[in-house]
Amino acid sequence: MRFETLSVFPEVFAPYLDASIMGRAQRKGILDFEAYDLRDWTHDRHRTVDDAPFGGGQGMLMKPAPIFEAVRDIASRGDVPPHVVFFSPCGHPYDEACAQELSHMDRVLLVCGRYEGMDERAYALADEVISLGDYVLTGGELAALVVIDSVVRLLPGALGDEMSARDESFTAGLLEYSQYTRPADFEGMTVPEVLLSGDHAAVDRWRRVDAIERTARWRPDLIASADLSPQERSLAADIMAESSRPTRAASGVAGTQGGGE
Repeated sequence: MRFETLSVFPEVFAPYLDASIMGRAQRKGILDFEAYDLRDWTHDRHRTVDDAPFGGGQGMLMKPAPIFEAVRDIASRGDVPPHVVFFSPCGHPYDEACAQELSHMDRVLLVCGRYEGMDERAYALADEVISLGDYVLTGGELAALVVIDSVVRLLPGALGDEMSARDESFTAGLLEYSQYTRPADFEGMTVPEVLLSGDHAAVDRWRRVDAIERTARWRPDLIASADLSPQERSLAADIMAESSRPTRAASGVAGTQGGGE
């Protein structure tokens, strides 16, 4: 799969994408990556990519001309046109289903905004507009890295263990089950006995129930769309009804949970 980024700071990508799983994916030929500098499509000696907004206001906006020229030029290269992605608060929320869809594409171009944003006309180039959440980033480079990481780990061979991605949070519509390692007793906090039993069927059953319980407590919003049997849905409903969502400190749950494990 090929990922490309268009940004005014193309140098920020290499330190992350050359390391760990992303770096290994590139060395194995699973991921092909190139970062483009938007300033290469400017035509003044200052390589200007921004200007003041019409109507006044704070900050500067990215000009449409360099973006249009760059995206059209990049798209014309290669045999397969890219799926062009922009980032904006107006975009659809990014989730595991979006990552799955992108993982089936041959080529994706991520266009990264900066400053106060970009001229609205630039979005006419987008095949898809994504929002990572209800917060503001300094630029789209971090958003692009999140998308690349979440997609590449789904590609066959990227993680080494093909079951790793299948077991993670959100893959089945649930948070991942609790996990533990040695020692079995740490400062009086013990590992559930079933995980020490060697009974793989019992472990699988425990993990399924634990995933449902954790999701019902920490992310009850996911339960409605999760693939659950009637009995499992009843269990989740009981857990959500018995109390409001507790804090992690009060729960005694070890470890962290989220979209970036």
